[in-house]
Amino acid sequence: MLTLTSVQRDNIVATCIRALPNEGCGLLLGTLEGMVSEVLPSPNVAESAKLYEIDSRVLLRAYRRSEEMGLSVIGVFHSHTHSEGLSEPDRRGPAPDPTWHYVLVSLRDVPSVIRSFHVTEGVVDEEQISIQPLGPKIGPPEGPRVTAWHPASNVDLVSQESTKPEEMR
Repeated sequence: MLTLTSVQRDNIVATCIRALPNEGCGLLLGTLEGMVSEVLPSPNVAESAKLYEIDSRVLLRAYRRSEEMGLSVIGVFHSHTHSEGLSEPDRRGPAPDPTWHYVLVSLRDVPSVIRSFHVTEGVVDEEQISIQPLGPKIGPPEGPRVTAWHPASNVDLVSQESTKPEEMR
């Protein structure tokens, strides 16, 4: 099971939305039990709506930071811009680490759908994601709350409130 705070989930979704029209991506720091401590966004150096590639500088920073904090790099996230958040064998190569959590964010619908998978010896298994409203803190405090907006809607994805002007509702 992967455990995220609602703020971390919102940061993942916001990172993916900001990357549009390309896939968004980043890394997850946390405990080996699957509790996420920090979400590290990365530029998608592939600059593609069909592929993602984590910036090597972000990867290096993630491993250094995890070592400083006594944590681990426990996973990666990326978005599917126009399809379901399904793990597709033809979209991934060999898993760099079978203990990693592979988080997929589907931006096809509003609100976005977030799912997590483990890939072991080519076998893909979906796992549960637990979203904690004020989850336990490990390491330094999170940054400010991110407001996420989806271009196909007039809804603030964090508050789920309409952003349409009053006269248009």
